[in-house]
Amino acid sequence: MANSGCKDVTGPDEESFLYFAYGSNLLTERIHLRNPSAAFFCVARLQDFKLDFGNSQGKTSQTWHGGIATIFQSPGDEVWGVVWKMNKSNLNSLDEQEGVKSGMYVVIEVKVATQEGKEITCRSYLMTNYESAPPSPQYKKVEKETSHCLSESGKSPLQAQDKNVG
Repeated sequence: MANSGCKDVTGPDEESFLYFAYGSNLLTERIHLRNPSAAFFCVARLQDFKLDFGNSQGKTSQTWHGGIATIFQSPGDEVWGVVWKMNKSNLNSLDEQEGVKSGMYVVIEVKVATQEGKEITCRSYLMTNYESAPPSPQYKKVEKETSHCLSESGKSPLQAQDKNVG
């Protein structure tokens, strides 16, 4: 896709989908654990949403030991993330990773803008029934490791939560 901020990759076809990631799925190593088909597509901005951290049903994650990432609608705010192009064969593993079956997250369809302003439709996830909590120590490490992938946008993945990071 010329001048879209995207790698030289074609858009989704009948065998693939686009996934807007934030939080730990910004990391290539993390997304590839269960979803080997994920290929970097571009950096993108989700308008009128805000990044937050919390615990589903107020229960601290046994994996993350603190708040984990989610997004919520918030007019005027924005979330920067990464769009992955993935094979549809990874839909179930991605849903499983995100806790869809347990009700922790729900699948949503979002429209994101590339750095050049091109609008694309992506799959993403939103945590249900959560209580805000500071990001876990692991998420603080994720922020350090992913800041380079969003450097062109000038945004840190946790920038919206500076009050909780430190």
